This record gives sequence, structure tokens and C-alpha cells, in this order.
Amino acid sequence: MAGPHLQQPSFLLATLKADCVNKPFVQRCHDLETIIEEFPAKELHGIFPWLVENIFGSLDGIIVGWNLRCLQGRTNPTEYSVALDFLDPSGPMMKLVYKLQAEEYRYDFPVSYLPGPVKASIQEQVLPECSLYHNKVQFPSSGGLGLNLALNPFEYYMFYFAISLITQKNSPVTHHVSPSNSAYFILVDTYLKCFLPTEGSVLPPPSSNPGGAIPSPAPRSPAVPFTSYGMHHTSLLKRHIAHQPSVNADPASQEIWRSETLLQVFVEMWLHHYSLEMYQKMQSPHVKLEVLHYRLSISSKHHGSPAQSSYQALHAYQESFKPTEEHVLVVRLLVKHLHAFSNSLKPEPLSPSAHSHTASPLEEFKRVVIPRFVQEKLYIFLQHCFGHWPLDASFRAVLEMWLSYLQPWRYAPEKLPQSEEPLPRSVSEKWAAFIQENLLMYTKLFIGFLNRALRTDLVSPKNALMVFRVAKVFAQPNLAEMILKGEQLFLEPELVIPHRQHRLFMSPTIGGGFLSSWPPAITDASFKVKSHVYSLEGQDFQYKQMFGTEVRNLVLKLAQLICQAQQTAKSISDHSSETTASQSFFSWFRFTSSEMNGSYTGNDLDEIGQDSIKKTDEYLEKALEYLCQIFKLNEAQLTQMMMKCGTAQDENGKNQLPDCIESEDGLVLTPLGRYQIINGLRRFEVRYQGDTELQPIRSYENATLVRLLFRLSSVLNERFADQMDELCSREDFVGRLCRYHLTNPHLIQRIRHSPVVRDRTSQNWGPRISLRFLASYRTLMSLLMIYFIASWFYIGPVGCTFIILIGYFLYAVIMMFFSEEWKPHEH
Repeated sequence: MAGPHLQQPSFLLATLKADCVNKPFVQRCHDLETIIEEFPAKELHGIFPWLVENIFGSLDGIIVGWNLRCLQGRTNPTEYSVALDFLDPSGPMMKLVYKLQAEEYRYDFPVSYLPGPVKASIQEQVLPECSLYHNKVQFPSSGGLGLNLALNPFEYYMFYFAISLITQKNSPVTHHVSPSNSAYFILVDTYLKCFLPTEGSVLPPPSSNPGGAIPSPAPRSPAVPFTSYGMHHTSLLKRHIAHQPSVNADPASQEIWRSETLLQVFVEMWLHHYSLEMYQKMQSPHVKLEVLHYRLSISSKHHGSPAQSSYQALHAYQESFKPTEEHVLVVRLLVKHLHAFSNSLKPEPLSPSAHSHTASPLEEFKRVVIPRFVQEKLYIFLQHCFGHWPLDASFRAVLEMWLSYLQPWRYAPEKLPQSEEPLPRSVSEKWAAFIQENLLMYTKLFIGFLNRALRTDLVSPKNALMVFRVAKVFAQPNLAEMILKGEQLFLEPELVIPHRQHRLFMSPTIGGGFLSSWPPAITDASFKVKSHVYSLEGQDFQYKQMFGTEVRNLVLKLAQLICQAQQTAKSISDHSSETTASQSFFSWFRFTSSEMNGSYTGNDLDEIGQDSIKKTDEYLEKALEYLCQIFKLNEAQLTQMMMKCGTAQDENGKNQLPDCIESEDGLVLTPLGRYQIINGLRRFEVRYQGDTELQPIRSYENATLVRLLFRLSSVLNERFADQMDELCSREDFVGRLCRYHLTNPHLIQRIRHSPVVRDRTSQNWGPRISLRFLASYRTLMSLLMIYFIASWFYIGPVGCTFIILIGYFLYAVIMMFFSEEWKPHEH
């Protein structure tokens, strides 16, 4: 049937376009519902592509549509509820889809908006192995622009719905929008529950004819010859729908094509964004690439363009794809539901005859849904995220999605035993097959996380939480042992491969006796693990053992960084406590050490607070405990490591110098030293070494007052230099007080032994008066506050100045008595 672009513009479409401008949203949806109920499919056929684009936005992202990703019930409750009701699986929009589906209409979807690898493959006239694209590619007519997919209404609707998550990146996003509460997220969850039900069967679509049924899509002949490669997975639709004896058969058997189509569209649109080279590697590993180049050259004769070279075919398209946090959250929702859907599979009956009569297409779909449709693409998607995601706390979304896939037992309908103490459950042995068939998901991605964790700031509580989450999941009882067993099966020597050609996956019920069942089971398990690894990574893949020496050394490095991060958090906490305790009223009139030398040893945790520092310590402590359980780390090694980290700090709680080497130019940082500085593990002790009167003007000082007070103090020091020398030479109380406040013994010692420092300081480097503290803004504010209080009690300026001088004198005496430097100095 002709596509929608060949239809004449109808009066109904023009009316609906005008209503978009003149009528409110709720009224438009009500009118659309009435139109869908009353108008025939022939009239609705012309408005369907416009309506889909009006809801989900255009493929180029210019038209936003209803902006479902930002529509939330808390901010727009009316529009939110109306949109969900209209797009519900039993709502008006789906009724329109099924109405058009019954008439077998087709709609063109441009290939140019498909994910990069699929688009490049189809443009090279190589048909992807996914059955979603089979018999749908339409070669453009003369004057046409590019290839199109001829989709039925259900496919067309789901294509637009799924791809709007990727294309609508420029939509106006308001602040404080939670992706998990948006209308789009709720619709994804609703569609998954409807078309992939964990209980019962798929609900039949509403039909205008009583007792009728919507026909499943019929196979169509391709409009242009395509070459296919790789191992095709036969569609469940072709297996079951094509042989239905009547329309009154099992609804799940009749409508299994909707479940399969929905899942394939979601997986293709959300998990199919990576390089074409990786796509070719997944589709046809190793030697088949050369066959592909030959087939490309053959199929290009029908296209009328010269065939590309082997290198150009592999590198024709390299897509730059950066998934958003919302995208990852939606994929996690898909993963969690697929686990629940797969785990709702009914237990197999004991007799084979019973199985042949009770197994439905939906039950068989549950059995193969994860390994056939999701496993490969999700693994590549996770690898892409692990390698390209920024080293910040937003990686938590990717992490939780990965951990959700690794724990299918969390979504199994098992009744938990009632116990008083919530002890961690041991992973059942029945999950050993899943772990072995997903070995790289556990081992290689865990190594990828280790490499990320070694480059992050573990003092941050969000990063510490991520390390804790991964360690806690892998420390579940019996999980590490099953992963180790899977590695042993993969490393099993290839001694029985010639026999596997005749007895692949042999079980006692198929062939062989009871006594010979055990060795084939081990052999087949090993073969399954190797098939999984080599199908994802190729035959030349060099496997790195998770429990090998190299990874164990990485874990020890991470344990060392955890110890250092704990010590750093403790020193920051101590520094914050000391700083808070040292704040007093009189300290506002005097520079502290951190103000005078410009050294500051804090980091972002000072702004977060002590509670976050406490959480960081708890997360890291538990993570270290879990890592010890997983890898059986030696307690003596950890004790020695923690003692080493403890001795790396001096009595003030500050780290040693960063790791560096001696060179002709002095100390040069090593890569480890740069890492230590970037993550705040160690730092150089940077202090001002010269005259405190000549140091640069600080941001908390008034520049004009600094210069004026320096001139005033210089005049006083030159005029009363002899008198101050005599006072400091006295051995009584007055001499001690003057030596404490008018001299700097450390600076005098440096000046005497360093002619450079003597040249750079003032000529009078003996006892002197410093008035620079009066230029501090907080000192000025304190003086102003004292004058306001004095004016309240009718004390004049002279009396107020007298009170300030008396107070400062008492403060100077008290500070001298509580200091170690009040004793007489040798001259």
C-alpha cells in the first residue's frame, strides 16, 4: 500500500493542525479520542504520521512534541494524567494503531535516523541479523532521498517512542526534574508490563469487529537484494504465528509478535550505539569479515555504486555517542523487568509429553529473551559507558544498571524465609548457569571498574559509596566461588573439541546413559562459557582472570588507596575541628597561620560537613572488608599496609610530600605524585618564606589600608628602633612581652644566614611594630561594632579607643603566658 507521503492533504489533518494552536492540551486530546472512535481507518491513515510526530517530536529533534521526558505529575498533574491515559496500551492511541494494523497500512521510516552501525550496514546493503529489519528495507524510487523502512503501524509507533529518548536532547528541561517520575519513564514501565507480562498472557488488542483479531504482519518480499551474514535467530513470530490453525487460538501465541517487536525496538534504539568496527565484530567475528567484503562487492552491483575497500567498509562510520543519565535509567528499568519476565518462567514438567502440550510461545520467549536479544548489546553498551563516562558521581546510574543485570535472583519470585536477623542470602547454585553464560559481565567489567576506582577521589562520599556498592554485591555468599568456577571452565584445556561436533549440549534425556551423563555435562558447560566469551570478544581474545595475580595486585592497590583516603578524611576532619575550636573573639584581631602563609589543607569535604566525612569512612571500611572476603586477602598484608599509611603522616596529621624524584632542576613529580596531588592524598607544604609585612595583599584585606599602615609602621620602626631594642634586651616581664610581640626569631635566623632574604626584606629586621592586621576587613568590622556598642552606652571615641587598647594589652599578655616562646632568648 502506498506510503503516507503520497496521500493528498486532508481536511481533517488541516483541522487538527489548527487545533494545536488554538485549543488547550486537554481539549485536543478529547477531540482526538472522539475522532479515533468515529472516523474510518482510511481517514485516520493520513493523520497517523503527523500525530506520532506531534506526540514524540521529530526525528531531528527540532519539534519537541508533548515533551514526555519533562512532563511530571507533581508540576503538571492534569496534562500528566491526560497524556498517560491517551498513550496507555488500552488508550485511544493504541486503538488507532490497531485500527490501522487491521488494514495493513505501511509507513516509511528513514534509515538515516537509525543507530549508526545499523544505518551504515544497511547503506552498504548488508542486512543486519536482527529480524526487525528483514523484508522492510525499501530502495528509493527515482528522485528519492535515501533508504526507508516500510513499517506497520505498531512498529512505526514504537520506533518513534523509543528513539525519542535519544533524539530529543535539545528539549527544554526544567530544573529538579526526576527522570524516574516523568511520563516517558512511566510509559516505558507500562508498555513492558503489558507486552512482557510476568503473570498471565499478553492482553489481546481491542478490535472493532466482535470476535475478530488483528492479523500479524505478513512476510513481504524485499524491494532490493540484500546480503545477510552471521547466525540468524529465527523469529518466534515465524515459528508460531504462521502455523496458527484459527483466530481463536491462544492470545499469547497470536500476539507474541508484539512482545518480540517491542523488545527488539527498545534494544535496537537504546543499546545499539557504538562503532561500526565493533558492530562487524559482533555480527561476524574473525574470518567472516573477508566473506563480508566479497558480499559487499557483489551486492553493490545492484546499487549502481562502486564497492568500498575493506578498510573503508570497516571504518565507514564511527559514531560519537554519549548516553545521558536518563537514558541509562531507562535501560536499567528494561533490565530489571526482563529479569522479572524471564524468572516468571514456569518450571519445566518432568515428562516430555507434558512439555509439548503446555509450553506456550510466551513461555519459550521468556526462556531466550535475555541471551538472544539483550546480552551482546548490553555488554557492548556497558563497555562503552565504562570507558567513556566522566570520572564523577554521575557514573552511579551506570553502576546500578550493571549491578541490576548481575543479580537476576533479586527479581525472582521467591518467598523469603522469615528470620529475625536480616542475614545476607547465599546465591543459589541454580544461578551458576547464568553466571557462566555471562562471565565477561562479571569479570571483565569488574576489572574495568577497578581501573576507574583507582583514578577517582575516594575521599568523596559519592565515590566511596560506589566502591562499597560493587564490593557488597560481589561479596554475596557463594557468588565469588561460582565466578571462579566459570573461569576454570573457560580455562579448561581443549581436549574434547573433536567429539563436541557430535554431542553438543548432550543430556541424559537426549543421549547417553545415566553413568555417562556427568562428563558431557562438564564438557558442555565449558563449551558454553567459551562460546560466550569468544562470541563477544573474538577467537584471539586474551582473557584476564578476575582471581589472577594481575587483578589481585589491582585490588591491593585499591585497598591501599582506601587506607590513604581514610587517613585523608580523618586529617580533614581533625583540621576542621581544630579550625572551629581555634575561632575566638580575640583571634579576629590577629592573623592565623593559614592566613599568613597561604597554605590550606582542606578539600571539598569541608563544605559538606562532618556527617559526610563519617559516611565516607564507613563506606570505605565496609568496602575494604568485602574486598578481603572476595579475594581472600591476607590480614597481615592489610595490617602492614594500614600501618604504612599511618606512618605516612606526621604528628600534625598532614601527609608527607608527594612522590617525586631528584633531578638537576630539583624535585620532579612522578605520575604517582601527580595522582596524589590531584586526589588530595598528599601535597607540598607551601608557605611564605619572606617578611610577613611584604607578602602579597590578600583578598580579605583592604589594599589602601595595607599600604598606608605599612608606611606608618615603617616610620614608627625607624624612629623608635633604639627604644625597642632596649626594651627587648631587658630580662624582666616587659622584655619578655616585647620579645614575644615585636620580634620573629625564625625570620631573624633566616635573615642572618641568607643574604638573599636580607636583601628582600626591610632594612630594620630587628624588633618592630606591625600594624597590618588592622587592614583586615573582619578587624575593621569588629572595631566598627565596638564603636556602635560604645555609642549605645554614651562612651566617646577617646574612651572607646582606651578600652580597645586595654583589651589588646590583656590579650597580648595572655597569649604570651600560654605560648612556649615567652622565655628569654639568647642574644
